[in-house]
Amino acid sequence: MLFSKIEGSGQPLLILHGFLGMSDNWKTLGTQFATDFQVHALDLRNHGRSLHSEDFSYEIMAQDVYAYCQGHNLENINIIGHSMGGKVAMLLATKYPELVNRLIVADIGPKFYPQHHQDILAGLNAVDFSIQPSRSDVEEIMAKFIPDFGTRQFLMKNLFWQEPGQLAFRFNLAVFNHKMEEIGIPLPENSVFEKPTLFIRGGNSRYILDGDLENIKQHFPDSSIETIPNAGHWLHAENPADFYQKATSFLNK
Repeated sequence: MLFSKIEGSGQPLLILHGFLGMSDNWKTLGTQFATDFQVHALDLRNHGRSLHSEDFSYEIMAQDVYAYCQGHNLENINIIGHSMGGKVAMLLATKYPELVNRLIVADIGPKFYPQHHQDILAGLNAVDFSIQPSRSDVEEIMAKFIPDFGTRQFLMKNLFWQEPGQLAFRFNLAVFNHKMEEIGIPLPENSVFEKPTLFIRGGNSRYILDGDLENIKQHFPDSSIETIPNAGHWLHAENPADFYQKATSFLNK
């Protein structure tokens, strides 16, 4: 069973984080959503506090979420997925449309994405935990590969004290190193979800382009797209007020 943080009551709302993220990334927004919904913020496999496994694909992550819903007797769910979590949410909705009421996909489309995390992986792999580095040591090492402060802080949230004096990453870096191609694969060609779907993209992001709209409509005929200004790929963290307004407006229709 996947690790989750559950709060609130009412109709279930599942939140699925992006690659190298975890449920904690949605802590503030999750609490806001919990005023109207029973929020389930999940850690996907090989992330956060959930299981580590050699098996890593959208197919198996969607099955994990389906099994979670079965285990918690959830039905008629709403779901928000960001980036990788958005791909998981899309696949879940197309495979089990009877389970999903409304779908929100944050800054990812159903198309193929080429690998673009090479510098991030290089920075993470450069950290040698055997020498028991401090948190500041880890950031200094990663900064040589990952100059963006915000990205480093996002990744640093995965650090935890495995035991006194010994830091580690919560995610399964070893599996990501040899299964990175799984992150970019497209939604299967004939996958369709006909219920209401909202795509929210960052105004400064290039993940969803105007040229992608036709492909999105093929998979999600009852879909609309909203753009959040002054936000990039981590739109829910960069402009949480606008994200919450657009998401709740859609969910409460």
